[in-house]
Amino acid sequence: MDVIGYLARLGLDPEPPGLDALRRLHAAHVERVPYEALEIQLGRTTPLEPSASLARILRGRGGYCYHLNGAFSALLHALGYQVTRHFGGVQGSPSDEPNVDRNHLALTVTGLPEEPSAAWLVDAGLGDGFHEPLPLREGTYVQGPHTYRLRPSEVAPGGWRFDHDPSGSFTGFDFAPGPAEMADFAGKHEWLSTAPESGFVRVCVIQRRDAAGVDTLRALTLNCHGSKELVESPEDWWAAAADVFGIPPAEFTAEERERLWQQVVAQHEAHTSGEAVVSV
Repeated sequence: MDVIGYLARLGLDPEPPGLDALRRLHAAHVERVPYEALEIQLGRTTPLEPSASLARILRGRGGYCYHLNGAFSALLHALGYQVTRHFGGVQGSPSDEPNVDRNHLALTVTGLPEEPSAAWLVDAGLGDGFHEPLPLREGTYVQGPHTYRLRPSEVAPGGWRFDHDPSGSFTGFDFAPGPAEMADFAGKHEWLSTAPESGFVRVCVIQRRDAAGVDTLRALTLNCHGSKELVESPEDWWAAAADVFGIPPAEFTAEERERLWQQVVAQHEAHTSGEAVVSV
């Protein structure tokens, strides 16, 4: 674990564990490390090991929950935090039944010096999730323009339920109380990376969160804090990937950049025509 390199990527200096330090780490991570699955769009699977995820993060890339929370939990552990990984289940729409099907890796932190018995929900892998850690207590929490709710889970005894703001890209997620290992997510990771039904396969999405809101690039639609525009050229698309989300176009070959452009055009056209979205 290249702690110094990781912290430099987040624009932070080393400091002892504490609530304010955890807030700075969490906010910097969701602001600077994008939520993206461009490897999946190119038909490539990615390893689950946090060291591999960190190597990609250090090159200016990101990932989705297994990569982002896997690497972030390793960083927190290296910095001296008591961090636990949990089985989670994200529901994309109100019609999805709550579950803990391992499509999400959730994290909690305990033992902070300010309140050793308290637990905190941390999550760098939700795309448009919360900006700073949430106390793991039932209640309603406001961060910027978004309002969240935490409550005991109805499907995971002893676990918790996060209800997203109504404007969010997903409904919420549940997570189980016990610890999980990275290898426990291997089967679901393979499905999410390859199955035609997987949202990561069907639509290219890049997101980042800051204190004021969310930036999202979904196929050809760029939504910056609620201001939408259609990206009409590959040059503009890759400029947005770099300028808004910090993804270096040089990470991809010219052929890969062209292929991704053709993918997002096809996805946008399928969406506007009402057809099923299929990766090229």
